[in-house]
Amino acid sequence: MTIKRILILGPTVIIIFMLQSYFWVPTYEEQTRGNPNRLTEYITASSGDATLLNPILSADSASSQIESMVFEGLIDRDKDLHFRGRLARSWEIHEEAYFYVYHRNQNKNHDRPAHANCQDSMKEAKRIVALIKKAMGHPKGLNTHLQTTLNNIKKISIIPPENLHKHLADKKKETVEIHAPARIKLTLNRVDQDLFKNLQKLIGKGYFSGFHSEKYISPHTPKKIPRAIARSILPAVEHNPVITFHLRPNVRFHDGVLFSAKDVKFTYEAIMDPKNLSPRVSDFEPVKSIQVVDPLTVRIVYRRLYSPALGTWSIGILPEHLLNKNALSKEKPGINKKDISIRQSSFNRHPVGCGPFRFTEWKPDQYIRLDRFKDYWEGPPNYHSYIVRIIPDPLTQEMEFYAGTLDHYNVQPHQVERFKHDSRFQIFFGTSFGYTYIGYNMRRRPFNDRRVRTALGMAIDVNKIIKYVLYGQGERISGPFAKQTDFYDKDVPPLPYDPKGALRLLNEAGWRRNKDGWLEKNGKRLEFTLITNNGNDIRKAILAIVQDEWKKIGVKVHTDLLEWSVFIQERIDKADFDAVILGWSMGIEPDMYQIWHSSQSHPGQLNFVGFKNRQADDLIVKIRQEYNHKKQVEYCHQLHRLIAREQPYTFLYLSKWAAVMDKRIVIKRVDKNNQIHYEKIRPSKTGNYSYDFNKWIKLPVMPELAN
Repeated sequence: MTIKRILILGPTVIIIFMLQSYFWVPTYEEQTRGNPNRLTEYITASSGDATLLNPILSADSASSQIESMVFEGLIDRDKDLHFRGRLARSWEIHEEAYFYVYHRNQNKNHDRPAHANCQDSMKEAKRIVALIKKAMGHPKGLNTHLQTTLNNIKKISIIPPENLHKHLADKKKETVEIHAPARIKLTLNRVDQDLFKNLQKLIGKGYFSGFHSEKYISPHTPKKIPRAIARSILPAVEHNPVITFHLRPNVRFHDGVLFSAKDVKFTYEAIMDPKNLSPRVSDFEPVKSIQVVDPLTVRIVYRRLYSPALGTWSIGILPEHLLNKNALSKEKPGINKKDISIRQSSFNRHPVGCGPFRFTEWKPDQYIRLDRFKDYWEGPPNYHSYIVRIIPDPLTQEMEFYAGTLDHYNVQPHQVERFKHDSRFQIFFGTSFGYTYIGYNMRRRPFNDRRVRTALGMAIDVNKIIKYVLYGQGERISGPFAKQTDFYDKDVPPLPYDPKGALRLLNEAGWRRNKDGWLEKNGKRLEFTLITNNGNDIRKAILAIVQDEWKKIGVKVHTDLLEWSVFIQERIDKADFDAVILGWSMGIEPDMYQIWHSSQSHPGQLNFVGFKNRQADDLIVKIRQEYNHKKQVEYCHQLHRLIAREQPYTFLYLSKWAAVMDKRIVIKRVDKNNQIHYEKIRPSKTGNYSYDFNKWIKLPVMPELAN
């Protein structure tokens, strides 16, 4: 009888408690009356805690959210998606291109010594320079593309022949002697990816491909240098794009030290230091050199064409004085300077940047608190504090938002209609620049078989997930690019829901049902574990649905939910998983190097599923080096089709999002006459409604808004 009463009274008590939370917790207005400071605090929630707070090391959204407030990059994008200066007030982009000179008759004389060819190359260099200058002075009648290339040349110079000694890549003890011929340097007003293609129309067809690098290289061993290696040591042509950034004066880090060009150079060097294991290496590997011209000017030279170059400098800049070898050795006196790494620094839990907010406190799994930086170069934010509370449960987040203890709430799909009609709040909608997927660890069997990966995807009714889990707030996708861009190939259909077809594919791969109905091959059952992070009810629901769908075709699946930091650091970063439900937030750039290139599949990198495909690698590099948008789109579509065919992921959906805030949070602007105007918060083209966050203010009552 007692148990019966408990079973009846228990749920009743819980319901009463929840109703009390809704109706009797002090409202936003009541809180601000009793605590005026509440108006100056912005409090939001995250389902998972940050892992570490360092923009060159972290790769999770919880960390990035905080880093965007603490650190500042050289540039970012404005509301119209154009680049704008942040720590850099301006920049110029030009190109320095080089090509080696030879006389075509030299290629026929194989006995002629390299140094003799080098001496003759000066005469040939002068001839070619005269030819180019003549064409520049009299362009009439020349090919249109050649004219465009010639008009872009700002300066021509000759680099005399030189003798060099170089170490072979990965063989520091093995050196070669190089008798380099004369080289012509062309300084261009802007990057010209068709430069050498067009110059051939003037100098001669096949001139650049006819340069035999191996003729000018003498190894210190009897071995012959392979042509491919010779070309990497002494390339016939070089495209060297150059970005010169002019930095803002009088910008300070949160500890008061002035920001300068040496911090930009240090950030690059820290990314490239292999001891730091930065997941950003692929973004900066194309950099050939970085030069501090003066405290407020930095010159970055790239070793090859690299179209995303400018956008990579949105990364937060690190303070050199706190993270250089001397600073780290003082912090870790027991470690040799050569072995010390930024990953070992306490800086990652007590960061110092030059962004609008400075770090104050981090209580693991509770909250992270930032306070406004009064000396921020653009003026201090209106909010005095920015607080992220770690609340894994969405229901708790919702209750706290209603109670006024949170200022922002990411609306769950089933709540969209309700919040749409609630006049107390402002609601923002958008389609995510990202997607949710199931990733398969291709290093492990059976996921190394494309037929198995494809079959697993075909066994999932994704439309059912969109209808019943997302309440229609999602769209099917078939590939890795943001669907809102033209890089996404809309002609590639998503995988069909076809359980019978999935079984046929698995049978073809050698999997047969046993007497218990499970699929097995060579006596081993098709059995694995599917994992995802805790605190995400949508992924949790997908976990259960997918487990059931796969069970129907005879696949035995175990599931596991993990706390966010353990999930990322112990399972994803170490590639210790079979299959995983995760999502990517994408930008508008089509650079897929970090996620899909085979070189990025090591521990701590972002190709954690271990996808390796030579054709994909080639396309990824072409996309990076292509400046012509139309051609770039063509390469992206080819990559999209290839990945859709290989199915390293089961691409599930692109979600639609909604977020709500109190209507009294507005943008405050002060005009040149010192008059205050309040504006409604409006999202950018990408749906970023927090674009003007530093100008947000929370008011006791709803103001009259300016148009």
